Amino acid sequence: MLLQKRLKPYTLILASQSPRRRQLLADAGFEYTLAERFECEERYPADLAAAEVAPYLSRLKSEAYPWALAEKEILLTADTVVIAAGRVLGKPADRDGAVEMLHLLSGCAHEVVTGVTLRSATRSETFAAHSSVRFRRLTDEEIYYYVDRYKPLDKAGSYGIQEWIGYVGIEGIEGSFYNVMGLPVQRLYCELEAFLDGEQQAR
Repeated sequence: MLLQKRLKPYTLILASQSPRRRQLLADAGFEYTLAERFECEERYPADLAAAEVAPYLSRLKSEAYPWALAEKEILLTADTVVIAAGRVLGKPADRDGAVEMLHLLSGCAHEVVTGVTLRSATRSETFAAHSSVRFRRLTDEEIYYYVDRYKPLDKAGSYGIQEWIGYVGIEGIEGSFYNVMGLPVQRLYCELEAFLDGEQQAR
């Protein structure tokens, strides 16, 4: 049975303020409810391996969700980070931080990791998707133009692959394009199928 049909008896709750994640879920045909905004301090242990940061933060957001889940509700939380030169890059604090991040990414390959947590009233599953992205060398003028025009302060690594910088700066990608946007839709589709299988087996 098509996943969308299997999900009909459930309420999928997206706990994310990212307009890109909302768009990707909707474009993939998922019906969902957007959670009200809630507080979550996105901090992780200093000794946590870089590849583990995104899944750790997705679990943290899931645990911070302040409302009890009812039967047949599935909560979806996610976090995306960029890993470059051994550094974990989240969202820049200001314009200078955005410029610094883009200088770091310029002319190099970096990794984008999105962690996703699915949780019901009785179960929780977390997975991570990895993509490799390579930028050509960017000029200072290009970096300043992008930061000042598009103001990417809400984006991990200070860029949106679907924006101008992606069109003119990215030489290649290995892995999911949508993962770089913030949600690995194909992997999520498969993981939701498995999660529903687990829900049915638990009953």
